[in-house]
Amino acid sequence: MSIKDEIHRKIVDSLQPEHIEIINESHLHQGHAGWDGTGNSHFRIRLTASRFNGLGRIARHRLVHEALTPAPMDTIHALALELTATDGS
Repeated sequence: MSIKDEIHRKIVDSLQPEHIEIINESHLHQGHAGWDGTGNSHFRIRLTASRFNGLGRIARHRLVHEALTPAPMDTIHALALELTATDGS
């Protein structure tokens, strides 16, 4: 299973999002810090979930990090999160 697929499965299982988009941005960082040559070092996740309703930005980030710990969080260098609640907040 690819890291992208593992991220997708863990987030869906944990957060049941209404929308999920996982973008591998590793190619944009080739030759920079954190580039490990695997092509699986930098990801962006765009996610909308009702689990985020009433939560602030840090609490939302914590939920995503908890869903992805220990793996694949221990194998990637950078994770950009764009998290939205279904209530519009």
